Amino acid sequence: MDEKQQRQPDIFDKLVHLKIFRWFEPFFQKNREVLMYLFFGVMTTVVSFVTAGIAKYLLELAGLGKDPVSVLSTLISWVCAVTFAYVTNRIWVFDSKVSGAKGILEEMASFYGGRLFTLLVEMGMMWLGYSVMGINYWVTKIAANVVVLILNYVISKLFVFKKKKTEG
Repeated sequence: MDEKQQRQPDIFDKLVHLKIFRWFEPFFQKNREVLMYLFFGVMTTVVSFVTAGIAKYLLELAGLGKDPVSVLSTLISWVCAVTFAYVTNRIWVFDSKVSGAKGILEEMASFYGGRLFTLLVEMGMMWLGYSVMGINYWVTKIAANVVVLILNYVISKLFVFKKKKTEG
């Protein structure tokens, strides 16, 4: 509770405080972290899908085969999505208090390291589903992203943005 009291209201607090959404405000405040993670998880997925679609189109236009397209489009979308996710998770989901260049770089390295692990999971799923089994690209992408979303939350919560004992 002290943490919530110390945190300055942000745009999301102000939005749920509007008269039309006030019925939702107690639920939002009680479940803020998970709701914000899901919201930004969806937004990160949008970033991932849009950049993957653009990359897939351009790579196919360049005449690359299925294997390079599935791997390279996933890699390109990963860089864009992880950068978006780090910023949003740091600010709105986990309300990181880490400061200073060294602390932020360590936090980023931990975040990107966790995401690198889930990138390998996603790339393996894309290769197996799309390239080997011939499952539709987008069906495979959706399944891979559900797995990755869950793994990313667990990694972020337990390892990257874990609260220090002095933080509450």
